[in-house]
Amino acid sequence: MGRLFKTYLEGNVLYTCSKCSTHLSLHDQLISTSFHGRTGRAFLFSKVVNVTLGPLEERIFTTGLHSVCDIYCIACHSNVGWYYEEAYEESQKYKEGKFIVEKALMRKTTMKNK
Repeated sequence: MGRLFKTYLEGNVLYTCSKCSTHLSLHDQLISTSFHGRTGRAFLFSKVVNVTLGPLEERIFTTGLHSVCDIYCIACHSNVGWYYEEAYEESQKYKEGKFIVEKALMRKTTMKNK
């Protein structure tokens, strides 16, 4: 097994994997908190780090058909959400290239100022 290279984020508020605390995203990358996932509330981010993509598949959501990949934490391999590859409804195109991270699968961390 090779060496694991993680990206460590710097910011006042960041989101981490709830199982292993690997950094996932910064509060600055948060677009919306009004999404729903398999476990309840979910957040839409413009950028997420330290994840791998699962296979591309088509899923029907309440907003229509989308091509998505599940995303997994690179450290503990937990499913933390999904990536929007393509949205077929014109009104949903804004999701393309964005990430959903489920609230129950991440932890919000506020960094103390030094």
